[in-house]
Amino acid sequence: MWLGLARAAQMTVVRPMQTVSNLLAALREEDFSFRARGRGGEDALSQVLFEVNTLAETLKFQRLGALEATGLLRSVMEEIDVAVFAFDEGEQLRLVNRAGEGLLGFAAERALGRTATDLGLGEALRGEAPRVMDAGFAGRPGRFEVRRSLFRQGGRPHHLLVLTNVSRALRDEERQAWQRLIRVIGHELNNSLAPIQSIAGSLETLLSRTPRPSDFDDDLRRGLAVIASRSESLARFTEAYARLARLPAPSLAPLDVADLIRRVTVLESRRGVTVEPGPALTLVADATQLEQALINLIRNGVEAAQEQGGGVRVSWHVSGGALEILVEDEGPGLPTTSNLFVPFFSTKPGGSGIGLVLTRQIAEGHGGSLALENRTDRSGVCARLRIPLPKR
Repeated sequence: MWLGLARAAQMTVVRPMQTVSNLLAALREEDFSFRARGRGGEDALSQVLFEVNTLAETLKFQRLGALEATGLLRSVMEEIDVAVFAFDEGEQLRLVNRAGEGLLGFAAERALGRTATDLGLGEALRGEAPRVMDAGFAGRPGRFEVRRSLFRQGGRPHHLLVLTNVSRALRDEERQAWQRLIRVIGHELNNSLAPIQSIAGSLETLLSRTPRPSDFDDDLRRGLAVIASRSESLARFTEAYARLARLPAPSLAPLDVADLIRRVTVLESRRGVTVEPGPALTLVADATQLEQALINLIRNGVEAAQEQGGGVRVSWHVSGGALEILVEDEGPGLPTTSNLFVPFFSTKPGGSGIGLVLTRQIAEGHGGSLALENRTDRSGVCARLRIPLPKR
């Protein structure tokens, strides 16, 4: 009887536990095809077998999803025209896509396991990112945009390096910039040289006439005045271009924002400029350049507001980790914003067309931005100058 009871206990307890053990071992080996056949009852062992089967089914679908996602990622990496490299903590290459192989000039089998320095990628793994660097791979020089990020695999840090060949794109941008610049310069030169040439020809004709006309002296003075005026306009144009081209890098130093705005607006206070109090802030910036940027914005606002007898309001606040300086005028507003930052384009008589371009260049030199938009509360323009604040 005792032997029979032991045999029955083995059949009802030990073997199901062995089955559970075998199932767990299969799961550990990532074999999710095994299933336990239970009795379908409500006892504890049946519930255990049911939960193990459910776990195996869940892991099967998760593994299938992971394999599909990995396959999709590999397909994307192979098809994109961007070189992707993954280096371990010892800067040894662990992953490279097809574009990376083409950049290096040999297959992944020869590249994997080699260090970044051996592959000529040591400089790309150091320094600032993102940035554009000049480099040569497989005997082909070019300009590459460098981007990096960190990720972990197996608990260890790895470096993901992405190199994009921007040589052709930069050449196209440079060519378009030169074409736009040549059109603008050519237009301005023609505007000045054409009347000079015409007046010079007329004066030469008058000089060759014998006897000279009675009003010769008056014609000569008027002609020389036109030549002098157009020459002065051409000189202003070339000086404006020189100012835009030789803007130096900002010399950064701590700067009190309230004091900066007070210094700039005190000169324009008699022309309807008011300042709203703002928070006490210290900025790391080039005081001279920011003063010039604010002067440009405030004078533009004053000139626009005077057309309708309005004023200009200057305020500042913090938004998204950056200082925002608002210059709001009560002028007629902007008819269009498409040409605001086109060099040498101006709607003002005698304007050089570089004020806003220079101001935006100053803002971007400080890592910030400049935006102009029509006000929504009334007529006028709101100029928004953003400069990042120092991180604490």
